[in-house]
Amino acid sequence: MNEDLRGRQTKDGIRIYEAGDFAGMHAAGALAARILDDIAGLVFVGQTTGAIDKRITEMVEEAGATSATIGYKGYQHASCISVNHVVCHGIPGDKTLKDGDILNIDVTVIVDGWFGDTSRMYVAGKLPRKAERLIQVTHDALMLGIEAVKPGNTFGDIGHAIQSYAESHRMSVVRDFCGHGLGRVFHAPPNVLHYGRPGTGAVLEEGMFFTIEPMVNLGRPETKTLADDWTAVTRDKSLSAQFEHSVGVTADGAEIFTLSPGGLFHPTYTAD
Repeated sequence: MNEDLRGRQTKDGIRIYEAGDFAGMHAAGALAARILDDIAGLVFVGQTTGAIDKRITEMVEEAGATSATIGYKGYQHASCISVNHVVCHGIPGDKTLKDGDILNIDVTVIVDGWFGDTSRMYVAGKLPRKAERLIQVTHDALMLGIEAVKPGNTFGDIGHAIQSYAESHRMSVVRDFCGHGLGRVFHAPPNVLHYGRPGTGAVLEEGMFFTIEPMVNLGRPETKTLADDWTAVTRDKSLSAQFEHSVGVTADGAEIFTLSPGGLFHPTYTAD
């Protein structure tokens, strides 16, 4: 990357990182992904979400890293764990997992000042057919969104790829939450919408870092936030799923920073 891109921001306020910064993002992303690999065995019927979060907290500390979420706006956990109709920001606690529960576990770590942010789906017990379809569509929608990442495309192209695929399967994309820029900060421009029109929004440039993290519902897209000011649920109580990768824009596409080391990104253990 040219030296004249050092520290540059686009007119939309999006930071352009240097070629050497990709290594820092890979290190942070790899740790977050490894943690999500290693806790897969802790997801089982009768387990509590609090016990899973406790182990995640220990793993972050054992790696010499920092949790980005502990203390963030008063949040006190190293993960968000969102079960069934919880869309995102589920707070770990005493909730016991039941057979057929699906859950998203979201972890963000800081390694040498770089933020690694990723989430994926898990299942306790036997995966119900309708949940399996939802998880597959959500996973594939994320990957289609990532395929749209290359210089000259727009953020609207990413959103359109996700939205059109999900809706073609008669599912809905949540509008109330989005992906975000990251790097040496947790949240930064741009807002990465998971719906949109082709050719709209900011133009993608080499050196942009951001998350893509579609939330897809079996029912309608509307959500509401519970009294704890964190937990977001589907208004119609329909199942929701989410997958998240952190990516960087390269000269000819996207580099995924949060690939699963063990190929466990999908709960049926297919490779990334």
